[in-house]
Amino acid sequence: MKALYVRISSVDQKTDRQRVNDKNYDFVFEDKCSGSIPFADRNGGREVIELAKKGVLKELHVWQIDRLGRDLRDIMNTIHNFNQMNVPIHFVSQGLTTLNNGVENPISKMIISILGVVAEMERKQIRERQLEGIKIAKLKGSFLGRKKGTSESVLDFLDKEKNRKALDYLKKGFKINEVSKLTDLHPNTISKIKRLGLMI
Repeated sequence: MKALYVRISSVDQKTDRQRVNDKNYDFVFEDKCSGSIPFADRNGGREVIELAKKGVLKELHVWQIDRLGRDLRDIMNTIHNFNQMNVPIHFVSQGLTTLNNGVENPISKMIISILGVVAEMERKQIRERQLEGIKIAKLKGSFLGRKKGTSESVLDFLDKEKNRKALDYLKKGFKINEVSKLTDLHPNTISKIKRLGLMI
């Protein structure tokens, strides 16, 4: 049996592009999380691994390498683990396969390594752009934060855009560290959102 694995970074993104011909697969697994989260720590990722361990899964299809992850070490570890279970991973849009008749494909391994580095660099650039945006906003005075000594109600706190998204992720079963990476909020803030969210 073969499975399709789909990953998007936020609930606002669509999966249509990754789900081309998804009726051709026996299983379709989907994760809504950052590519920096290890494959084995994702809900869909764990299910895929479990199927492979049981010998049910014969091949895994992923739209492209950065859907598997944006951390080179995790990408290579994931591929290695599936190779050990004799489950080839097919990267659809890039036309790459990790195993050919049970034998590791050295050319694919080299290309995957290069594209994995690119995915990792893209993640760093995204993060850098976010930090630059915050710095610019602070210089312009449009990112002031809360004034010292002021307070806000629970509803006002939870109604902030990032906090609403964080609460939504928590309700969907995401872990605190996963939500922190998805929303770019500190884990302590996520814990506070989780605590206050249960009150309303």
